[in-house]
Amino acid sequence: MFSCSLHQDQRLIAYKESVRELTTASMLAVLVESLFKDSGLSTKQLNAVVVASGPGSYTGLRIGVATAKGICYALDIPLISANSLSLIAQQFIDQYTESACMNDVLLCPMLDARRMEVYCMLCDCKGNIVEPIQAKVIDEKSFSTWLRQKVIYFFGEGSDKCKNTIHHSNAKFITGIKPSAASLGIMGLKKYLSEDFEKPEFFEPLYLKDFVIKKPNLIS
Repeated sequence: MFSCSLHQDQRLIAYKESVRELTTASMLAVLVESLFKDSGLSTKQLNAVVVASGPGSYTGLRIGVATAKGICYALDIPLISANSLSLIAQQFIDQYTESACMNDVLLCPMLDARRMEVYCMLCDCKGNIVEPIQAKVIDEKSFSTWLRQKVIYFFGEGSDKCKNTIHHSNAKFITGIKPSAASLGIMGLKKYLSEDFEKPEFFEPLYLKDFVIKKPNLIS
């Protein structure tokens, strides 16, 4: 799944997503073009591009970042990055702030990193990072020190496989939250106003792990 959106300030103007696997390379530019057609806006009105920088799928990240860079170069506008876990955390905050977020609560967005490993971080209900992004192998002792002190909400596609492993009473699992460009407007505007820009010629996605090319099976 991947998505793209147009925002004016923090207001979502247009949104497109694809849930078909392995279509990012062929469909991302098409969806971006359709955003402008549907909204009636021109690319010349664009002030900046915000891209989810990872962690996540190696191929998906490269395509997304390359597309964002290309738009920035073509229009001579700033490139802004937002890490994918902060994006998911922002989606949780947008949906559950009043009912779930308190001083004794931490948020743990998770993305699947295969087997029992996840990409994760801990942050508070304002999005401030408490424990930095890492690739973590989950077992029954994971987050035990934090869980003795605070309630932790686990969410994101990586959290689904942790439900049967983390059993502490302070561990709460929320389903249905996946990275979405619909929440990039809030994060992007904050960085735009503070001129927190990336240099496109040097910017690379956050992979966390090396990309491994699997050798094909040979039939003899």
